[in-house]
Amino acid sequence: MLDAALATLNTHGKENVNSLLPVFEEFLKNAPNDASYDAVRQSVVVLMGSLAKHLDKSDPKVKPIVAKLIAALSTPSQQVQESVASCLPPLVPAIKEDAGGMIQRLMQQLLESDKYAERKGAAYGLAGLVKGLGILSLKQQEMMAALTDAIQDKKNFRRREGALFAFEMLCTMLGKLFEPYVVHVLPHLLLCFGDGNQYVREAADDCAKAVMSNLSAHGVKLVLPSLLAALEEESWRTKAGSVELLGAMAYCAPKQLSSCLPNIVPKLTEVLTDSHVKVQKAGQQALRQIGSVIRNPEILAIAPVLLDALTDPSRKTQKCLQTLLDTKFVHFIDAPSLALIMPIVQRAFQDRSTDTRKMAAQIIGNMYSLTDQKDLAPYLPSVTPGLKASLLDPVPEVRTVSAKALGAMVKGMGESCFEDLLPWLMETLTYEQSSVDRSGAAQGLAEVMAGLGVEKLEKLMPEIVATASKVDIAPHVRDGYIMMFNYLPITFGDKFTPYVGPIIPCILKALADENEFVRDTALRAGQRVISMYAETAIALLLPQLEQGLFDDLWRIRFSSVQLLGDLLFHISGVTGKMTTETASEDDNFGTAQSNKAIITALGVDRRNRVLAGLYMGRSDTQLVVRQASLHVWKIVVSNTPRTLREILPTLFGLLLGFLASTCADKRTIAARTLGDLVRKLGEKILPEIIPILEEGLRSPKSDERQGVCIGLSEIMKSTSRDAVLYFSESLVPTARKALCDPLEEVREAAAKTFEQLHSTIGHQALEDILPFLLKQLDDEEVSEFALDGLKQVMAIKSRVVLPYLVPKLTTPPVNTRVLAFLSSVAGDALTRHLGVILPAVMLALKEKLGTPDEQLEMANCQAVILSVEDDTGHRIIIEDLLEATRSPEVGMRQAAAIILNIYCSRSKADYTSHLRSLVSGLIRLFNDSSPVVLEESWDALNAITKKLDAGNQLALIEELHKEIRFIGNESKGEHVPGFCLPKKGVTSILPVLREGVLTGSPEQKEEAAKALGLVIRLTSADALRPSVVNITGPLIRILGDRFSWNVKAALLETLSLLLAKVGIALKPFLPQLQTTFTKALQDSNRGVRLKAADALGKLISIHIKVDPLFTELLNGIRVMEDPGVRDTMLQALRFVIQGAGAKVDVVIRKNIVSLLLSMLGHDEDNTRISSAGCLGELCAFLTEEELSTVLQQYLLADVSGIDWMVRHGRSLALSVAVSVAPSRLCVGKYGGDVQDMILSNAMADRIPIAVSGVRGMGFLMKHHIETGGGQLPAKLSSLFIKCLQNPSSDIRLVAEKMIWWANKDPLPALDPQAIKPILKALLDNTKDKNTVVRAYSDQAIVNLLKMRQGEEVFQSLCKILDVASLEVLNECNRRSLKKLAGQADSTEQVDDTILT
Repeated sequence: MLDAALATLNTHGKENVNSLLPVFEEFLKNAPNDASYDAVRQSVVVLMGSLAKHLDKSDPKVKPIVAKLIAALSTPSQQVQESVASCLPPLVPAIKEDAGGMIQRLMQQLLESDKYAERKGAAYGLAGLVKGLGILSLKQQEMMAALTDAIQDKKNFRRREGALFAFEMLCTMLGKLFEPYVVHVLPHLLLCFGDGNQYVREAADDCAKAVMSNLSAHGVKLVLPSLLAALEEESWRTKAGSVELLGAMAYCAPKQLSSCLPNIVPKLTEVLTDSHVKVQKAGQQALRQIGSVIRNPEILAIAPVLLDALTDPSRKTQKCLQTLLDTKFVHFIDAPSLALIMPIVQRAFQDRSTDTRKMAAQIIGNMYSLTDQKDLAPYLPSVTPGLKASLLDPVPEVRTVSAKALGAMVKGMGESCFEDLLPWLMETLTYEQSSVDRSGAAQGLAEVMAGLGVEKLEKLMPEIVATASKVDIAPHVRDGYIMMFNYLPITFGDKFTPYVGPIIPCILKALADENEFVRDTALRAGQRVISMYAETAIALLLPQLEQGLFDDLWRIRFSSVQLLGDLLFHISGVTGKMTTETASEDDNFGTAQSNKAIITALGVDRRNRVLAGLYMGRSDTQLVVRQASLHVWKIVVSNTPRTLREILPTLFGLLLGFLASTCADKRTIAARTLGDLVRKLGEKILPEIIPILEEGLRSPKSDERQGVCIGLSEIMKSTSRDAVLYFSESLVPTARKALCDPLEEVREAAAKTFEQLHSTIGHQALEDILPFLLKQLDDEEVSEFALDGLKQVMAIKSRVVLPYLVPKLTTPPVNTRVLAFLSSVAGDALTRHLGVILPAVMLALKEKLGTPDEQLEMANCQAVILSVEDDTGHRIIIEDLLEATRSPEVGMRQAAAIILNIYCSRSKADYTSHLRSLVSGLIRLFNDSSPVVLEESWDALNAITKKLDAGNQLALIEELHKEIRFIGNESKGEHVPGFCLPKKGVTSILPVLREGVLTGSPEQKEEAAKALGLVIRLTSADALRPSVVNITGPLIRILGDRFSWNVKAALLETLSLLLAKVGIALKPFLPQLQTTFTKALQDSNRGVRLKAADALGKLISIHIKVDPLFTELLNGIRVMEDPGVRDTMLQALRFVIQGAGAKVDVVIRKNIVSLLLSMLGHDEDNTRISSAGCLGELCAFLTEEELSTVLQQYLLADVSGIDWMVRHGRSLALSVAVSVAPSRLCVGKYGGDVQDMILSNAMADRIPIAVSGVRGMGFLMKHHIETGGGQLPAKLSSLFIKCLQNPSSDIRLVAEKMIWWANKDPLPALDPQAIKPILKALLDNTKDKNTVVRAYSDQAIVNLLKMRQGEEVFQSLCKILDVASLEVLNECNRRSLKKLAGQADSTEQVDDTILT
């Protein structure tokens, strides 16, 4: 009623002020003072206040009315208080001077009164007065300061509550005008939410609602940051307060609410997990507050479900999304509803569950038709990433729903809201790593384009088609663009029809892409086009697919069959999805109706071409094409034989074209189809087919001739033997002619025809065709073609053809050209005939050696040998060829060696298991008399050793050494011709021996070193020189390591031999060799030391500066305490003197002489002997003066009274001096004294002295034989006889040895009279008890009588000997002399001063 009265006054009050005011005054004056009239009196006061605003401000009635209104504020009625407050502002100008007092009284009442109604009324009154006075009055009257103090008064809750009442009413009355003060009020308001007093908290709640409901958009921006910042505070009270204030923002105006909720709700959901329970509860309460202001009834009904999902997202999200999807919306979704829904959706996109993500995308898609776009806009940045991620989801359904949602978003919001979306989709469309991403992007892009309308399609399609058509783009880019053709028809439907034509060439091109994923995408796109635009597709697609059926690329054929099948299924109305796997490939599922539908849609000609293409596809070279074609054929054809007859003319036209195609696949397809036709339609069509094929063979087109051969093969495969025999008169000449065709491809195809012919009619085919081909070989014009024809036949049927041909080809004259040609394709079959072929080939080569045809013959032999591939064949080749190299016939050996070289050099086979026999056989050829055999065997061995790895080389060393010894013995120690070839030398075996020296075991090192030494002996110096570095380096390197004495001895001996052979060539190694040898001189093993001494003797000959070496040896001998080492150093000194005694410095020579003289009487026998030998050797190089001193004072000096050891040393030195320098000691002034001293020594009592004397006699004897004209001094001769009769066997033996040695070849013979007495003494010794004495007497007699040179001396002695001696001589001759004379002479050393 009051509202009605107020409304009436507001409308008509101004005109009726004067008449109404007295009525109200009268009532108030006369109304009974009863409680029941209180409400009426208050209402009348309010009406008076409302009426007073129409009075002039100077009217005296205004003030009393205001007073009554102020008094009415204490009424405990909110309606009255609100009405009074709304009446006050217009009346304030009339009471401006009293306003201050009123404000003070109301402030006091507000903050001090005990009554709730009074405080509340005071708040209303203050707000009304401030509104009337203007906002500045807050400051002027210091109201804000007083209220701020009151709200902070912790002692009096009423003051705090009153201040909150005042703020609430100020917000309500002033609205936006109070906004500047709200920011200052907020911190106090936050504290009050957590106040200990319940009344204060309730007042804070009401105040917050008032604040929030009156905020403008600007106010929201002012307030929100500080509230959100307060959530980060540590104090739970502050947090809880800000949460409650945020909840109160639900009471904002709808416009402000929609702008702030996207920021508030996510923060509130975070608060739900706060550690403090009260903060959590505040968050839940705040969300409920937001839920409470939802205006959408459907959302309001499910608000608890939404709040549950926000509170417990992990468990309740899916249920919430399902509920949302199940809800049927009739009303628009308002901002608070969105605020609750969108965080749930946003979180759902991050869920692992596919269903959850899918539902989230569906909800987003649906939102755009149910909400105000402005409300949705703030959520875009948070939702779009999730939607993009779902668009690239592996699950296709999620991608589809996400794509539709994106499309709906773009359609609803416009492209401007998604500036980066299209670029992102275009980029992802060509993403290389994942086809799922490309598919999602294509689907999304299609939906977005659909959302943007046909204009966007028209704008983008030219670019998409152009990019998809490019040849030079990456496959993943093409794949992405082709995917668009799969999704655009779905999104645009009939509007896409104009673009079907342009995209078909792109799809077909992509169907032949080498990448499978591009082909799959293109196929799906093609199927989409067919399923959606069948009528358009027939006209546009069919010609292309028809062409594709006959394409050279099988992938295009396969795709064309699949798409053609889809098109035919669509036309005929069948699904094509049933299985067609049955027992027979001719079971059909087609119907007459489907056949009629196809003819109606395509026309007869086109239908015939399509079905002919499909039928040929059944015989395709690729299995997948065959399967696809058969599947389509079975579904669309109702009766195969009938349909074949209908399409036969078309099919045959295509077949002939295919048989003449340049594409091998096409020819094979046509041939197989021919065979299939014969099987299906029976042999009765043969008379029609064969003449056509015969005609084709006469065609100038090679492809057509080749096609005919393939066709013939297939026909024979599908025809009975009888039918082939019946037509053989036509078939055999055709095959013959084709095998001699000028084109290789035709001959290849003809060979397959021959194979089929042989499989069908057997041996008859060989008799019909092979003799003809052999005959054609003689015809120069076609021989080359016929030969290749034979080769092609061999390649296919070698096991049948070879036994037929080999006897004919190996009969002299041997046709190696044909054999060579056929061998290359004979395979394993060749091995069975090698026993016949190899001798024939060798014979042919032998006859051609030295002729112009030799090289050609060798090439043919090579082709035959290298065609053998199996192990048995290799064994036969090696054994037979090695056997042939032992032939007495030179030509055969040469042929075998040449072929063996070809085999070893060119064969890629592994002949490791035959290595030993090969190496053995080849090395034994190194002594052959034929230069050709030597060269070829050397090359073959070189080829083998080059290919060997280290393991095989080491395994070969022992065998190699054995074979080198064998050829050394065979050559009787002379140079081996195979090692002395110019520019080749020993390099064929050197790698093996070098590997043995460097990496072999100690035993292998020794063996390799000995073998190398033997090779050096058997090789000429010229042949060795190129290999010096390769030999010497490894030997020096290994000598420097710690190996056993026998390895070192073998290496030193080899180096010694090498020095002796090529001396000066080793000069680059001089320093290393000298160091190595001098180090070896001090080795613990005597054998090593002796070899080192010998090697040093050889090395000195290439030395220029010899003095340092002499000095080193001299010093070593002086200081060496070990007698064994000292002895070998003395021997080294002797050998060095031998080689360079003339080069040594005078001072050094004198030092050597004095040292040696001092050692002549040494206690150690070997030292004495070695030093004596050294001194004797040095005598050859002493000056006359030095020699005189040594002889007079030492060697020829009086021996009476001196120690026997000194005499022994002197006698040894004298005998050696006579041996090395007879021209200086045995003639002139020393001759007589030397002879006397030697004879004196020979007669000495001490055996060692006597032995050395006898040796000296032997050296004298040799000198006299060389210079005395066959005569010996009588003293020397008689003393020899005495020595031969000496009781000591040692003396007798030495005497015999010296006679044997002094008479060695090629020295001249003594005079028979000089021989006679010595011979008689020797004959007596042939009966000596001592076997060694007996044996050496025989040796001495053979040399004395020069029996190795003939019997001249022997016969002359027979004439002058007495009978008894003659008998003994003849007896000896019979027993042993003859035999000994037939053997080589011994090489024994007689100088016992050389240590061994």
